[in-house]
Amino acid sequence: MNDILTEKQYQAELLGILRDQNGYTIRKATDFDRRFALDREMLFGFLNDTQPETMEKLRKIHKDRLEDTIVSFINAECTKKRGSLLEVLRHGVELSGHKLELMFTKPATTFNKDLMRKYEMNRFTVMEEVWANDKERIDVVIFLNGFAIISMELKCNYAGQSTDDAIYQYRMERDPKSRLFLFKAGTLVNFAMDLHEVYMTTKLDGEKTFFLPFNQGNGKGVNAGAGNAPCEDDYPVHYMWDDILTKDTILDLISKFIFIQTSEKENEKTGKVEVKESIIFPRYHQLDAVRKLLADVEENRTSLNYLIQHSAGSGKTNTIAWLAYRLATLHDADNKIIFDNVIIMTDRVVVDRQLQKAIMGMEHKSGLIRVMDEKCNSADLAIALNGNTKIIATTIQKFPYIVDSVQGLKNKRFAVIIDEAHSSTAGKDMAAVTQSLGMGDELYQDMEDEIAAELARNGKQQNVSMFAFTATPKPTTLQLFGTINPNGQREAFHVYSMKQAIEEGFILDVLQNYTTYKTFYQINKEIEEDPKMQTASAKRQIARFVELHETNIAQRIEVIVEHFRTTVMQELGGQAKAMVITASRQAAVKYCRAFGDYCTKKGYKGIRALVAFSGKVKLPDDDTEYKEPGINGIPEDQLTKEFDKDDYQVLLVANKYQTGFDQPKLCAMYIMKKLKGVNAVQTLSRLNRICPPFEKKTFILDFVNSYEDIVGAFAPYYTTTLLSNSVTPTAIYDLEAQIDAYAIIDPDDVDKVNEILYKEKVQSADKKKINFCLDKSQKLIEHYSIEKQREIVVDLRHFVRFYEFMIQVSSFEDTELHKKYNYIILLLSHINIKHPGPGFNLDGKIRATQFVQKKQDEHTKTEIVAKPVVKLPSAETFGLTPAKEERLSEIIAAINARTGKSYDSDVAVKAMLQIRDILMKSDKLKASAKNNTVKDFEFSYFDDIDDALIEGLEQNQDFFSLLLNDEEIKREVLGIFTEEIYTSLKQAAEE
Repeated sequence: MNDILTEKQYQAELLGILRDQNGYTIRKATDFDRRFALDREMLFGFLNDTQPETMEKLRKIHKDRLEDTIVSFINAECTKKRGSLLEVLRHGVELSGHKLELMFTKPATTFNKDLMRKYEMNRFTVMEEVWANDKERIDVVIFLNGFAIISMELKCNYAGQSTDDAIYQYRMERDPKSRLFLFKAGTLVNFAMDLHEVYMTTKLDGEKTFFLPFNQGNGKGVNAGAGNAPCEDDYPVHYMWDDILTKDTILDLISKFIFIQTSEKENEKTGKVEVKESIIFPRYHQLDAVRKLLADVEENRTSLNYLIQHSAGSGKTNTIAWLAYRLATLHDADNKIIFDNVIIMTDRVVVDRQLQKAIMGMEHKSGLIRVMDEKCNSADLAIALNGNTKIIATTIQKFPYIVDSVQGLKNKRFAVIIDEAHSSTAGKDMAAVTQSLGMGDELYQDMEDEIAAELARNGKQQNVSMFAFTATPKPTTLQLFGTINPNGQREAFHVYSMKQAIEEGFILDVLQNYTTYKTFYQINKEIEEDPKMQTASAKRQIARFVELHETNIAQRIEVIVEHFRTTVMQELGGQAKAMVITASRQAAVKYCRAFGDYCTKKGYKGIRALVAFSGKVKLPDDDTEYKEPGINGIPEDQLTKEFDKDDYQVLLVANKYQTGFDQPKLCAMYIMKKLKGVNAVQTLSRLNRICPPFEKKTFILDFVNSYEDIVGAFAPYYTTTLLSNSVTPTAIYDLEAQIDAYAIIDPDDVDKVNEILYKEKVQSADKKKINFCLDKSQKLIEHYSIEKQREIVVDLRHFVRFYEFMIQVSSFEDTELHKKYNYIILLLSHINIKHPGPGFNLDGKIRATQFVQKKQDEHTKTEIVAKPVVKLPSAETFGLTPAKEERLSEIIAAINARTGKSYDSDVAVKAMLQIRDILMKSDKLKASAKNNTVKDFEFSYFDDIDDALIEGLEQNQDFFSLLLNDEEIKREVLGIFTEEIYTSLKQAAEE
């Protein structure tokens, strides 16, 4: 029995607050005209009260048809191809030569009393249980002057429901074509809200409907996570009625924030330009940041600078656009304009264009914004700054020009918005950029340092306020732009943390699968020594990783290529890419050559690399001058475009593209360079972009840095647990045992589901069978209490995460465990403790990638066989004929010539003694020797020889690694001893 709160009581409480606290009028659902998504009485009440003369003139023209004419005309304006409710509300309509305003925005100043009076006359009403059509009833709809602008589905956690249920309703049970929800013509935003969280969407699109969180964040600063903080005296979502749903905020959102974003993309197949429209509604942190900045500037004018620490995934481009747009018209308490010009500085012209489109989307006003591209010089900037253009967007490299210009314009006031400055994105040698800006001989790590130095030289200008956006502020940045807190420390004025961005799903946690090479090796070594893992294919992989020397580029390249080929390449539907971070330009050239040589030697056709570095470089003992375009065969400015294509999979870089480079297909990173502080965070963050519709996983293999290095680097911005410190095969088996103890998964169902997954074609009947199995598991889970159910789901997720990490970093192989992993992945997609979720679609849930299927094949072909020691080996020399000795000498000489080593024939003989000792333990080989001729025995001999080489690796690591890594040399050397081994084994078998 629920005595606390029901959904109906929550709904009634919300309506009461909107009426009593926010001044709304509660209307009956029968007042709703579903054909036009209108409350007619409220619309015409507003028009007659605010524009009586215009309405009287129109009444004379249209007589008793006036109301129908106005409604039909407004509806046509909202529903036409480029029309929208937003446009109609903002700019009104013109009918029969007369202008009708459909809402009044708050004037920038208080001078015009009539406009202020009309602003106060906007009508806010609310209805509950509104029928959008004959089948769909909406919890709450909010109206502005009769127009339906906001819908809400409310859920009460005490009744066992949450935002998940509300989202499900919007996706699965609401018709996007009903007039209330018609894109651009219907509601501007739709909220799914329970007592704890809020989510929003601006477009209903069935199962594809995409909801964004609209939460304040839980916690403070860099430790703030997703959701909302608990509130002692109210529900955690109280900010919705206390702020967002107040009249002033709604009118502010409609007039100054919400805009329609238009993007154009050429269809590669048809060549036609396709236009996509989206309604952009600010996320909570964007709205919060802009409003708090405006309030502070209104009070302090140009006396302060500001630091906005917003993580990647924060929607920074739109936040900057909103801020610039609002600063351009901001007045102080005395109704005086604060800034004459707003200057936006970014590191890429393409971002400038995006900003221009975003600002123009807010207000179509000629001359509002001008983009100064790289061809513009200081004279062009000076003309723009002296002109009437309110907003000027330019590249960050022109910062010194800006400083000089604004110093000379003391009679004007400027807002300078600085986007994150990353030198490597521009694709230029920073030494050249620095000198071209007249900065002397001092070189700085990146433009952020340059800005700091420039400001330090010139100091804070009284007519300039600077607004610096960065995800990873350096100490110097904090010193120049930070706000002093009550403890006397400098901090960002506003923070949207990396933690919150990760938890809200806007970026990925790149440290989830970060591992050092040392750990990578240790995990593989542990698997090698585990009796359960004694498979030939696993041990061959181990052997490749064991022999890795610090200076051996070829061996590192082998690890990189083989890991990428077997583990990463098939991600994102085969589009996955990787980045290799090299220590220098020389190293980049060497690694690039080694990469090409290795892939050619192995015959790998589908893996190609590009290299990126600035300027030109020579290698030791090589007078050739190497340049990036010359090696790649493409112009430098085309590299990012070419790398985005399927033709290239790996990018090897040296101090380039390590910051500011957005390539969502990057899944893996291999690091050969010491990274510290901000540079480490920015470099690793190249992997953090999500890549819809794929469920992207990232992997980092670091050959140089330690866990402590990386933890220390990320600590100021995000605290996380590095998984690889704790994952072992034992930990996975312990988790499996824990899951088995819940008795929620039938082993027969696991087998049935996997049989279907690996069928060439999955039929409709197969999907029903999978669904049946998953339903069984779900019902078994639901037998437990809610708390226990949550615990089970946490264990299932930990199992998936641990297992995925293990197969990424190692040769871990266990067929039955992999089957269970496949089943649990589907089960997690299927279940939701509070609700079945957003429509279960099996097509999107079968995540058995090509890699997984390949591993499955390997599993099924491998049998783990115990190899007990039957007889201790005896040491004796081989009796080689002179001809064989001569042949062996020739082979060894050839090996020395190819490898630069200095082996002799004795090394090979010693190696064969060790191998023979190991092979003598094989009952299989003894049987083969006993029952076959020497020629037939060779097949078994070479099948088992790798096992012997791996087993004896510690005794003779150098020579045995050589044999393992070169099939041709192995057959030449070991083929000489076939007869001797055959004879020894045949004798042993017959004893």
